[in-house]
Amino acid sequence: MQSYPYIWNYLPLVLQVLVALGLACGMVGASFFIGKHKNSRTKGGAYECGMDPVGDARGRFSVRFYMVAMLFILFDVEAVFMLPWAVIFRRLPAITGSKFFGFNEMIVYLGFVAVGLFYVWKKGILDWSNDKGDL
Repeated sequence: MQSYPYIWNYLPLVLQVLVALGLACGMVGASFFIGKHKNSRTKGGAYECGMDPVGDARGRFSVRFYMVAMLFILFDVEAVFMLPWAVIFRRLPAITGSKFFGFNEMIVYLGFVAVGLFYVWKKGILDWSNDKGDL
């Protein structure tokens, strides 16, 4: 068995980063050399959501906007917890010593998420058809 330095274990990662950087730089460079460069007044103007920026930038938003943003974060965190669980699901009995411990824990977690979603749904936060502003 041949011994080699531990740093060589990172060679695939370094190669992947180099390929990704090379691909990104290649695409940007190709776009620069191949693409059309025609400056115009419209192209140089400010752009935001297809509308001309007029009025105060400190406008008020409905509470629903922030509630939906928090729900988005909630479901992102849910995915962050579920992915590692799904990856080691088959090995959980050997790790925990119980056949259904990991499965039951995920059911409890998903139950909490479902109760929160049901609460938000019953509160009417997901219903944008009758937007009355603040809740």
